[in-house]
Amino acid sequence: MTAEAQATTTPDRRTLANALRMLAVDAVEKAKSGHPGMPMGMADIAEALWNRHLRHNPADPRWPDRDRFVLSNGHGSMLLYGLLHLTGYDLPIEELRNFRQLHSKTPGHPEWGVTPGVETTTGPLGQGICNAVGMALAERLLADEFNRPGHVLVDHRTFVFVGDGCLMEGISHEACSLAGTLGLEKLVVFYDDNGISIDGHVQGWFTDDTPARFEAYGWRVIRDVDGHDAAALDAAMADALSPTGKPVLVCCKTVIGWGSPKKAGTHDVHGAPLGGDETQATRAALDWPHAAFEIPAEIHDAWDARARGAALQRDWQARFDAYATEHPDLAAEFTRRIAGRLPDDFAERAAAFVTATALANTTAATRKSSQQAIAALAPLLPELLGGSADLTGSNLTNWPACRTVAGTGGGNYIHYGVREFGMTAIINGIALHGGHIPFGGTFLVFSDYSRNALRLSALMGIRAIQVFTHDSIGLGEDGPTHQPIEHAASLRLIPNMDVWRPCDALETAVAWRAAVERQDGPTSLLLSRQNLPPQPGGAPRGKAAARGGYILAEPDEGSPELVLIATGSEVPLAMAARDLLTAEGVAVRVVSMPSTTVFDRQDKAYRKAVLGTDAPRLAIEAGRTDGWWKYVGLDGGVIGIDCFGESAPADALFPFFGLTPDRVAEAARALI
Repeated sequence: MTAEAQATTTPDRRTLANALRMLAVDAVEKAKSGHPGMPMGMADIAEALWNRHLRHNPADPRWPDRDRFVLSNGHGSMLLYGLLHLTGYDLPIEELRNFRQLHSKTPGHPEWGVTPGVETTTGPLGQGICNAVGMALAERLLADEFNRPGHVLVDHRTFVFVGDGCLMEGISHEACSLAGTLGLEKLVVFYDDNGISIDGHVQGWFTDDTPARFEAYGWRVIRDVDGHDAAALDAAMADALSPTGKPVLVCCKTVIGWGSPKKAGTHDVHGAPLGGDETQATRAALDWPHAAFEIPAEIHDAWDARARGAALQRDWQARFDAYATEHPDLAAEFTRRIAGRLPDDFAERAAAFVTATALANTTAATRKSSQQAIAALAPLLPELLGGSADLTGSNLTNWPACRTVAGTGGGNYIHYGVREFGMTAIINGIALHGGHIPFGGTFLVFSDYSRNALRLSALMGIRAIQVFTHDSIGLGEDGPTHQPIEHAASLRLIPNMDVWRPCDALETAVAWRAAVERQDGPTSLLLSRQNLPPQPGGAPRGKAAARGGYILAEPDEGSPELVLIATGSEVPLAMAARDLLTAEGVAVRVVSMPSTTVFDRQDKAYRKAVLGTDAPRLAIEAGRTDGWWKYVGLDGGVIGIDCFGESAPADALFPFFGLTPDRVAEAARALI
């Protein structure tokens, strides 16, 4: 068809899909980098979903009741960027021309907070679908909490595109198994079954019966859909939207790189530009006579979703207004929670809780102090949504009034099962959806299983809270497989991750308050199994502790001759060593540093005032020593553990590893 003929007719659906294909081809070709194969292969599926079923408003990407769309196979990011541009989001064609370039809104993989309309950061395969499970779960819980007879306020779906790579990653098993158990029927996943990954045809390494696998999870599976047949896709999507109480997997047979004469169906089109000659051959094969990045007006008009999206949002707003008239308090609460704001009186009531904790002056494991903090915060924060990866009785992440999330209805506590990685990615999805402050729990040593999802929560800057208990060799007899050595240090290395390792109940209360109040990143709480005594200072110490590091004890007389820096369960050790040294006439300052990451954000004058400038410094932590040298300098010292642990009771392990007051005092004398 000539360009003149196209200008006088309504574009057919294949032409609309070809617009997506060629935007991807041209952007990857210009960048000399990217993945054109998936966008070319899934373009027809995307056209059917976005033009026929997806409820969204390009003018307001944060509309609360929009459908969520997650591109789990995020390497095909140009498919999403093309969709956002064509449907009317604030993503002009210049940004597509700048694909993968510095400071563009079209990075190599979709990034939440960079591109309007992107719901989550994807690229590490498998995590997007797990985020989507969290989004679908958040939708159901909010619907149960806020919808009322005659007033449906929360009613949207979560749609996901996945490929073979997402399903090969083990994390997809963790989250999709749980999604089936919970019956998340508003979760609809489109599987791009093209049989290709970067190394070639997947038959040599991926022969799973994927439909049977998902049916075993409890999903409804729609099999063998022609991913290039608009009518077949329409029928499958209509079927997928029918309520059955199960999440849905739509298995779409596609050809990677569809439209490329020489490279379609091969791994050559997966992760490299087509090349100049093949790009022109593809233009001819698709009957696409337009120049690179040129989209005729009639095609733009056919894609434009702004009018339809505005009408959908106006309809929802009218329903919300009617809801607010009949249920004003609920409407105000919903608005607050979707905005991510804490209750107006939260700061005052949280401060009262911290004060009460100081007055209680109790000896307890910080995991128990954490449970008490959760129990105090939960009535103040109905958005608090807890859980644990099968270790509730050890992590102590539940509280007296919590209600278990099950296959139907609401709740505010999730039993994730033995799925640490899946749990963390699901929590990310819950946080991204809005309306909840999610937290999960496991042993600190198993943060390794969660590592990449922890990294993504920090990259996105979302409020996701992790409760990591059994934080040192103090857990005892389970031995080196369960005793974290490098884990506190490794978590502190993640940019934008706040890490707290409190020394007593007061610091634990402060850490929980900081985690809840923080809105620009995640928090990891590292908590002890063993009981820890309260430290002196009373309620005023809470304000100091909130700065991450502070002076816990000063010399009885004169200026410090030595500064001891400790964190968590080693703070009592430092205080006991101080007593020994004080009896010898040594003037000792003790600095408690529950959060190095928060302390590092304090101004230079404060940090110098806490650490001092003249006296030698000795840091103590039952873990890797490397990160502490920046606080003690070359003339200081660090007592820690730079090997794996041993299986024995905790009271035998600490002396074995030299974590005793006498050993600290000996090291201090050597420095002085």
